[in-house]
Amino acid sequence: MQQYTVTGMSCAACQARVEKAVLKVDGVENVSVSLLTTSMGVTGSADSAEIIRAVEKAGYGASLKRPETAIKTAASFPDEEDALKDTETPKLIKRLILSAVFLIALMYITMGHNMLNWPLPPFFEHNHLALTLTQMILAAVVMVINRKFFSSGFSSLIHGAPNMDTLVALGSSVSFGWSLYVFYRMCGMVTAGVPNAELMELYHNQLYFESAAMIPALITVGKTLEAKSKGRTTSALKSLMKLSPKTAVILREGEEVEVPIEEVRVGDIFIVRPGENVPVDGVVIEGSSAVNEAALTGEGIPVDKENGDRVSAATTNISGFLKCRAERVGEDTTLSQIIHMVSDAAATKAPIARIADKVSGIFVPAVIGIAIIVTVCWLIAGAGAADALERGICVLVISCPCALGLATPVAIMVGNGIGAKNGVLFKTSEALENAGKTKIIALDKTGTITAGEPRVTDIIPFDGVTEKRLLELASAIEKKSEHPLAKAVLGFAGEQGLKIAEAEDFEIIAGNGLRGSVEGVELFGGSERFIDGIAPLSEAQKEQSRLLSDEGKTPLFFVGNGKALGMIAVADTIKTDSAEAISELKELGLKVVMLTGDNERTAKAIGKAAGVDDIIASVLPDGKAEAIRTLQKQGMVAMVGDGINDAPALTCADIGIAIGAGTDVAIDSADIVLMNGSLMDAVSAIRLSKATLRNIHENLFWAFFYNIICIPLAASLLSWKMNPMIGAAAMSLSSFTVCMNALRLNFFKFGKKGEIRAASSEAAQTEEKSEEKQVKEILVGGMMCPHCEAAVKSALEALPFVESAKASHAEGKVRITLSGEADLERIKASVEGEGYELLSFSG
Repeated sequence: MQQYTVTGMSCAACQARVEKAVLKVDGVENVSVSLLTTSMGVTGSADSAEIIRAVEKAGYGASLKRPETAIKTAASFPDEEDALKDTETPKLIKRLILSAVFLIALMYITMGHNMLNWPLPPFFEHNHLALTLTQMILAAVVMVINRKFFSSGFSSLIHGAPNMDTLVALGSSVSFGWSLYVFYRMCGMVTAGVPNAELMELYHNQLYFESAAMIPALITVGKTLEAKSKGRTTSALKSLMKLSPKTAVILREGEEVEVPIEEVRVGDIFIVRPGENVPVDGVVIEGSSAVNEAALTGEGIPVDKENGDRVSAATTNISGFLKCRAERVGEDTTLSQIIHMVSDAAATKAPIARIADKVSGIFVPAVIGIAIIVTVCWLIAGAGAADALERGICVLVISCPCALGLATPVAIMVGNGIGAKNGVLFKTSEALENAGKTKIIALDKTGTITAGEPRVTDIIPFDGVTEKRLLELASAIEKKSEHPLAKAVLGFAGEQGLKIAEAEDFEIIAGNGLRGSVEGVELFGGSERFIDGIAPLSEAQKEQSRLLSDEGKTPLFFVGNGKALGMIAVADTIKTDSAEAISELKELGLKVVMLTGDNERTAKAIGKAAGVDDIIASVLPDGKAEAIRTLQKQGMVAMVGDGINDAPALTCADIGIAIGAGTDVAIDSADIVLMNGSLMDAVSAIRLSKATLRNIHENLFWAFFYNIICIPLAASLLSWKMNPMIGAAAMSLSSFTVCMNALRLNFFKFGKKGEIRAASSEAAQTEEKSEEKQVKEILVGGMMCPHCEAAVKSALEALPFVESAKASHAEGKVRITLSGEADLERIKASVEGEGYELLSFSG
């Protein structure tokens, strides 16, 4: 998609005009124009010069925003940031101040002197021609100050595409023209010696110079408020652009050199000290630290980094020294891709916006027609020319195509910005709108519901063997295996700080298991069937194996010197927040389906634990896509996945949602990217979509409602006559109201439903409880699995002064809540009585 900046647009009618003009260019497949960001996205093979000419021919300006051939460096972002910079508001404020100065002088004469008898120089006393001429000059000055309305309005009218400025220009010009006509009549009457009473009648009832000046001045007030509101809607995108690093410290010939960011190349070695931002995406080759990745993911908890870990541009190094190798620079960095995703989404058009587009295309010509009809009808009804014109002018200045044009894009921009700040990226406006319409959500199992890595879940030693000894022997024989399950056992042993011995005479028995000798013990490891042939297992042991298998776990059996030592269960565990996220998806009214290539027994175990509604197991990538097509017969389907094998299903689904930690292929195939890799963010994405769609409906309602009510009022169908100045003020406020309503989306809270309230409530409760109870933390050595946790927990909670205990074998910690004075000796005795070691006790 080629991006352009379009100048000269003032309302939805301008937007529709530009789109129609560009669509006529040969080779243009699709075009979407954003009134909010004054940007235009064009897809197709058309030449950019032809596109720009088409826009200019339509009466607007255009320039290529980001050429596809541009050098891809972070330095390209200042141009885009400048394009979003609010340069319009300062100009409007200046116009407004100047207009106010002359308008106050004009209103002093028309209302202060004429109605309230405020003093003027004696020269003006009963000098109606001089007063009229002064009003005309002051009104003309205000109109010149706001000449942009007139140049844009009449230019659009000449090009056959009248816009909001046309309505303002016509309303003000007709008021000024009629008043000028009345001034000439007054001059003729003075020459003809007509009595002063008739002259006063014309002066007081037929002049509209104040309306001619007030209309553009009040519209400028509205435009200023609107510009400030629009500036706030793009704040998220601007803040992302500001995160783009400007310099980097790289190593050249052993020396540290600070260079502009655009000079960093793939393969360069760069240095990041504590407190500094990471300049480009890379991999750590030396050092360790904690890195705050909130700029990209919205997650404020620092992530530990060491050799081999990846770091991303704009994240902040918190504590240690890091030496990294650059892997992605310029527009290839994660930050740059996020910026372009958000920017491109703003340039696309949500389906609901087409309603406003269709109306806007005919709105202004229709309003001009209504104004003419109203004027003619009142003339036929016997009203005076001035009275009829006043009603027609009110129709022109009160109608507001701007509110229609802004209703959708302001809400879309705010929604996109909120998502980007919290690590949820919507690639298109259509994705943001449609996510909330989803009826069914299909979830990949591995890497989406589960962590995607096998982990040890249970260690079950047989008679005469301790958990520690079983793990030592098992990890020794698994050390030389490349199997993923072997890596899970080794990883767990490493977490426990065990020293792993070297196995001798190691042999892989294909399709069965492993064999080797460790410290004089002949070891075998493998499946139940394989081990049962070496050292027959009891029925109780086989039943325990079956129970673990039914839970989706894989039991690994180990034999030493012909005796069964025990089994270690390994499984791809469910992510900590998956079950809660699935529960919230169901609360939102979605049917949750799990898709997996895994066997049905494992799939059922995971699906039951996660709480999904339906399971489709043993499907290949093309089978997942076919399953999505079948589900689509029941309603709109979203698919959440992370792997290459999920790409066909992500593309096939109505909404593809990629877990950010997944493959590039999956991310490229998706409509929404979850940077945090948490399924809870899928819930937030859908909730944000629903909130945005609701906001758009509110905006469209008020925009349509405003025009449906106000245009008949301005036409004075109820015989009540509206002053054109009131109409201009109402028109200004309508657009401002729509923008402010969209900004309410900024109050949307990410995370689980009610998280903010729950957190504050929990904090208050914790504070109250802390006055009565103490929470202590103890370090316990020897805990290796959930069974260990349960044993320690049970022993501690049996003590009369311990209210509750929560153990973690992964951290080697137990958090205990005390209801009385702690007895360290009894705590130590309880822990050691279960075969574990109390390492420390702290508050």
